[in-house]
Amino acid sequence: MSLQSILFSIFAIGAVASAVFTITRKNPVASAMSLVAHFFMLTGLYLTLQAQFVAAVQVVVYAGAIMVLVVFVIMLLNVGREVQAPSARSLRPTLAMLISGILVVMVSSVIASNPTGKNALSEKAVEIGTTASIGKALFTGYLFPFEAVSLLLLAALIGAVILAKRHVSETQS
Repeated sequence: MSLQSILFSIFAIGAVASAVFTITRKNPVASAMSLVAHFFMLTGLYLTLQAQFVAAVQVVVYAGAIMVLVVFVIMLLNVGREVQAPSARSLRPTLAMLISGILVVMVSSVIASNPTGKNALSEKAVEIGTTASIGKALFTGYLFPFEAVSLLLLAALIGAVILAKRHVSETQS
C-alpha cells in the first residue's frame, strides 16, 4: 500500500468523521468548526488526487470565505439553547444503526477486495490539476462559456447594487 493510498484513507475517514460531527453537534459554533475541518479533509483528498488547483480553491473559497460568513451569521443570530420537544419513541436510532452497519460492511468489503488497478490515477494527473492547465483550458477551449458566466455574474452584481440602492433610498424618504 502506497503513501498516497494511506493518506487518502486517512483523509476519507477524517472527512466522514467531521461530516458526522457537523450534523450531530448541538452547538452551532461547534458544528461550523466541524464543517471547517471537513473542508480541510476534502482539501487533503484533492491533494492526494493531484488536483492542486481545486484544493487551493477549496481552502480559499469554502474554508476561508464561506465559513467566515457562516460563523458571523451564527454569532449575529445569537442562537440560544435548543428546547427539546417531548417526542414519542421513534425509529431513527434503529434506522441509523442499520444504515451504519450497512456502511461498515460496504467499506470493509472495499478495503478487503483486491484492487484491479483501474482506479489508478492517470499519468497526466499532475499536469491536469495545475493552475496553468486549467487556465489554458479556460482561455482556449472554453473561452465563450467563461466570458458568458462572467457577464452573467456582472449582471447579477449590478442588479444587487441597484436593488440595494433602491431599498436605501426608500428608507431615507
